[in-house]
Amino acid sequence: MSILGKLSFKDQAFKLREDAILDATTRILAGKGFDLMTMDDVALEVGISKPSLYKHFKSKEDLVGEAMIRLIDGAQAFIDALSAEQGPRDKLSALLEWALRVRLAGGLPFLPSTSSHVREMLTRNLRYVTRVLKLNSALEKLVERGKKAGELRADLPTDVILYSYYARTCDPSVEYLKLYSKMNDDEIVAAMLAVAFSGIAARQADVRRQADGAG
Repeated sequence: MSILGKLSFKDQAFKLREDAILDATTRILAGKGFDLMTMDDVALEVGISKPSLYKHFKSKEDLVGEAMIRLIDGAQAFIDALSAEQGPRDKLSALLEWALRVRLAGGLPFLPSTSSHVREMLTRNLRYVTRVLKLNSALEKLVERGKKAGELRADLPTDVILYSYYARTCDPSVEYLKLYSKMNDDEIVAAMLAVAFSGIAARQADVRRQADGAG
C-alpha cells in the first residue's frame, strides 16, 4: 500500500497539496533562484492563498529546505533501487543520467552550488545534512569499489572523482546545449555522460582508425 493509501482523506489532500507546493517551489527556484523567489510566487503558482501556504511551511527557508530534502531522497531512492548486479561505474552513470533528466525537466535546482547563503541555511538543517551525508557515503563507496575493480582511475584521489561527479550534475553546459544546440534531451544526456566518464580527448583506437583512413 502506498503512503497516501494509509492516510485519511483529509491527510491525503494535505499531502497532495504539499507535493504541489514543493513542485512549484522547485520550478520557481530553477527559474528565479532563491533570492528572487517569494512565498507569494509559490502561492500564486499553486493557486492557494499565502496563509494556506504558511500552514505547510512557516518560512521560505523551511520550504526550500524541504524541496532540497525531497530531491536528495529521490536520488537515494533511485540508487537504492538499482540492481545489485550492476557494477559501480554503471550505478554512478545511471544516477547521473537520472539527475540530468530531472534537471532538464526543470526539477533540479542545485542551489548550494550557486549561493553561499543557501549553503549556510542548509548546513543548519539537520534533516538535510543527515541525508546528504548518507548519499555521499554511498557514492564514496561506489567510487572506491570502482577504483578497485579497474572501472575508475585508481591514480585519482576519491574526493577528486566524487566532486567532479557532483560538478557534472550542475554543469552549465546542460543549459547551453538545451538553449543553443539542436540536440534533444536524450542526445544531451548521452553527451554529458560521455564527457563525464570518457572525457573529450580522442580515444587511441579512434586516432589509429583516422590515421589508417588517411593513409
